[in-house]
Amino acid sequence: MGSIGSNLQEVRQRIARACAESGRDANSVTLLAVSKTFPAEAVREAFAAGACAFGENYVQEALAKIDALADLRARLAWHLIGPLQSNKTRPVAEAFDWVHTVDRLKIAERLAAQRPADLPPLDICLQVNVCGEDSKSGVAPGELPALAAAVSALPHERLRLRGLMAIPEPTADLQAQRRQHHRLRDLFDALRANGLPLDTLSMGMSADLEAAVAEGSTLVRVGSAIFGSRG
Repeated sequence: MGSIGSNLQEVRQRIARACAESGRDANSVTLLAVSKTFPAEAVREAFAAGACAFGENYVQEALAKIDALADLRARLAWHLIGPLQSNKTRPVAEAFDWVHTVDRLKIAERLAAQRPADLPPLDICLQVNVCGEDSKSGVAPGELPALAAAVSALPHERLRLRGLMAIPEPTADLQAQRRQHHRLRDLFDALRANGLPLDTLSMGMSADLEAAVAEGSTLVRVGSAIFGSRG
């Protein structure tokens, strides 16, 4: 692994190549640097190399990092990409810009109620369990339309439903990767066809971002390819 800066450049080149192969504009895909378990100094280094959106899995760890990097707060976007329990919604509503892992109406309602009025709306994605694994979080595809409709009816000045997110079953097979991402894309397209103004497909990580971009991802969540392997 090289430096965080050189790794970031390499990942951006991968995204650009994947977009070119799919006939897409490279600017249509946002790179989310997944900084979970890495210190605030690593986030600062990534920011210096041009990253401005960071993904965190653990609320307490993220809050400490957000505090440590308070001088950069206006220039960073913090995304929660890990599970969110209902007793942790208040600090998340107060500190984050995005939440990717909403899979129950109760969580969305709490986030909307607890979002401070002086902040912009909290952007959220609904997490979908596209592979049907019992161990995976996420709403079942069949239950997604009702959940999306209910969430989109919450006060827009506090909460904005932006799109869908999934964590597919790991596989090294490109076609298998694409099939899982395609399922999420189909669900996304169906919601848009029903009138929901969604614009974000959060899918693809270090190992499968090419497949995700080919299937329409607008946001890839990349950690190890930027920061290195976790201990």
